[in-house]
Amino acid sequence: MAEAIAQQLVDALTERGLTLATAETDTGGLIGHWITDIAGCSKVWIGGAAPYHNYPKIDLIGVSRDLLREHGSVSEAAAIAMARGVRDTLNADIGVAETGITGPTGGSESRPVGTVWIACAGPGDRTHAERQVWDSDREGNKRLTAIRSIELVLEAAQDSADD
Repeated sequence: MAEAIAQQLVDALTERGLTLATAETDTGGLIGHWITDIAGCSKVWIGGAAPYHNYPKIDLIGVSRDLLREHGSVSEAAAIAMARGVRDTLNADIGVAETGITGPTGGSESRPVGTVWIACAGPGDRTHAERQVWDSDREGNKRLTAIRSIELVLEAAQDSADD
């Protein structure tokens, strides 16, 4: 599954002449790992960051300290700021980011384990964010997050082709 969706992603971005940057808090670089398994990925994947703590979100990809203080790191606002920040910092066409609570601990009533926010910032500053609550173990939550993140990038790439 991972190889197939990564191949689909590389093919779609290559076909459309688009580039991608990733900010992977929950997956710790899993998306980048999958992408780099595909020959020719250097044409489309600029690179990424795995900003697990807040300070690399702030210092590396430009997320506002005030935004994190106000909304928290597991929020729609944080995911959007990360997606836009990594896209702009690495000068890519599309940025995708995720932030959440992978588990098995760390959840709360309002943000249970498995809660993740995924955001994709595409060309023309089109941005889509969504909340998911996965019901798997830590590894499963990471895989589900990576797959859904790639699906959002594929949707953004298709949207840019429709223009």
